[in-house]
Amino acid sequence: MLSVKHLIDTPSLTADDITQILDTARSFAEVNNRSIKKVPALRGRTIVNLFLEPSTRTRSSFELAEKRLSADTLNMGGSTSSVVKGESLADTIQTIDAMNVDMFVVRARLAGTPQLVTHYTDAVVINAGDGKHQHPTQAMLDLYTIREHFGHLDGLKVAIVGDLSHSRVAGSLAPALKTMGADVTLVGPPTFLVDDPIYYGCEQTSHFDDLIEDMDVIYTLRVQLERMEGAVIPSKREYNRLFGLDEARMARMKDNAIVCHPGPMNRGMEINAAVADSERSRILDQVSAGVATRMAEMYLLLGGENNVISD
Repeated sequence: MLSVKHLIDTPSLTADDITQILDTARSFAEVNNRSIKKVPALRGRTIVNLFLEPSTRTRSSFELAEKRLSADTLNMGGSTSSVVKGESLADTIQTIDAMNVDMFVVRARLAGTPQLVTHYTDAVVINAGDGKHQHPTQAMLDLYTIREHFGHLDGLKVAIVGDLSHSRVAGSLAPALKTMGADVTLVGPPTFLVDDPIYYGCEQTSHFDDLIEDMDVIYTLRVQLERMEGAVIPSKREYNRLFGLDEARMARMKDNAIVCHPGPMNRGMEINAAVADSERSRILDQVSAGVATRMAEMYLLLGGENNVISD
């Protein structure tokens, strides 16, 4: 039902693919608002959640999405798989694949791991985040949130601000927005800028304050201190002064402009508490959209039951 068998990255998705995911997610959002939040769309299908890197939002979102689609699930973490005993990832995947599973949802510290998994299974693979590379399901929930607010994506001006060089979120979101016709600007301190902005097809700048009034969406990225080697910023306070989204900067935004953040937040660093909790913030909407969009992605990739969304 999509042009791809696996969901590994966003540059592989067409505009039609993305539109189909977002439109299907809207139907599932209605399911999530029912008193009985369950449909039989993936009844009898088996999905393996292989999370080799810690996760709260993504993992819980996938698990809820799978349960609401009536799928059977198997949850595996790095500490509970035989990888810790020295077994190769290939052997682990082939062992699980021999049990006739239908899908792997893979999160890993190393970039390229979900793509590698596709070589050892005929099951569908979804990338739930791999290193500093890609996080396509995050990009889809972001697009859904933005489209629900504005009614469209084409022509919107979006600033992705912060830790660009360590961010798989930026690596997925920027190309997806460009595919859908949005105008994207990457913003961050010189030490956080990407090496190859041509890959993203976006302009890149360190002058945050020069563009705030023009943006429809300011998407602040978490500063990923755990991925850094050495001191790449003077201090958290200095970063907040130059690139943090505070009340003064928020006051300069367009009347209908919104704020997004992938979570978890470093409050007082990339975003101030008053901004995160403001009426402009769509952060909790993003979390809610994660369940609906992931339901849509799994449903479309696995075909669904009779290709209908029903009670």
